[in-house]
This record gives sequence, C-alpha cells and structure tokens, in this order.
Amino acid sequence: MNPARGEIPLDSETTRVRRIYEREARRYDAQMRLWDKFLFGGGRSWACSQANGRVLEIAIGTGRNLPYYPAHVSLTGIELSPAMLAIATQRAEQLERAVELRLGDAQQLPFEDESFDCVVITLALCSIPNERATVSETWRVLRPGGRLLLLEHVASPLRSVRAVQQLLEPIANRFSGDHLLREPLGHLRREDFEVEKLERSKLGIVERIAARRL
Repeated sequence: MNPARGEIPLDSETTRVRRIYEREARRYDAQMRLWDKFLFGGGRSWACSQANGRVLEIAIGTGRNLPYYPAHVSLTGIELSPAMLAIATQRAEQLERAVELRLGDAQQLPFEDESFDCVVITLALCSIPNERATVSETWRVLRPGGRLLLLEHVASPLRSVRAVQQLLEPIANRFSGDHLLREPLGHLRREDFEVEKLERSKLGIVERIAARRL
C-alpha cells in the first residue's frame, strides 16, 4: 500500500500544479467537504459504486473516494502529489481498504495497454494541464468494452453563468490550478468513447458521464 517513490519527469505547467497540491494537501479535505455537500451531491458515490473488475482511479488525491468503492473491486490509484498520496495511504489503512497507490502523471499513465476494466475520474480533469492527453491515456489503458466513470465541473451552457466562470477562470487557475471552462465530453467523443449516460446539474456546472471504450 506504500506509494511508489521516485522522480517523475514533468513539464513546467504540470510541475506548477503539483507544487500547488503539495502546498494545499493538508487543507484539501476541509476545502472539499462543503463543495461535495452543496455542489457535487452524491457524485463520488455515483461514480465509484458502478466500478467493477480491475479499477484505476486517476488523480486519487487524498483518497476521498475510497469509502464508496464496492469491496470486490481490485483498485489502483495514481496521484501526482506525494503529499496527497501520503494522506490517501493513511485513509486506506484506516478503512482497511486494499488499494495499490502509485505516484505518477495522469498524462502519461505507467500502465500497459488494456490493463483495466474501469477507470474513475472525479474532479481531476479540471486541474490536469493536458486533459485531452489524460482522456487518450484512459482510452489506452481500458480494455475493449471497459467503462469510464467521470464526475467533473464544467463550463455552463447558460450564458450568464459562463460569463461569471470566465471572470473567475484566471484567479482559479493561478491560485489552485483549476480550470472552470473545460468541456471533457468533446474529448471523450474525439477518442471514440461511447457515451452511455450524461447528466448535468447545478446550472449546468456539474457533469456526470458514464462512457464505454468500444
């Protein structure tokens, strides 16, 4: 269960994002509690409860999703920040949850092709510098017929809400590495994922997607 150590070759923007999460790791759970309660609802449970087989969670963070996975899945988690991964390790031990935790970059996953039955990504594509690369890597490591379960905050289709997001985008990106105007659905379709379920809520800001690798 110990996270793998070692240096990861990163570009400058990914290094900046990792530095942010290293700094914020101890405060992350406290910050996310309110967002999970009032904005994302049961989104983590929705995604994780559908996972089956050999499962990869991309950007597992502090392990906030760990309580929601079925006991029978074989779970692997990858995370860019060593500080976040250390907290996830502690959480897994407290929950007595068997999980392989690895340090790595979601834009260059350290796994063989077609290694997983399911990939879970919750609230991570918003902060990964090259989210298209992560979606492409997700497709690569999924077995044919494997599923992607995605929870994300995205650009609202409502013009007034989107205008506010545009104003906040530079601030969010500078201080938390967060992007408010991303639309991962387009990346999924370009990578030939079949979208089985799509739900939007909270003025179109919150998106849940279940997709399958054809």
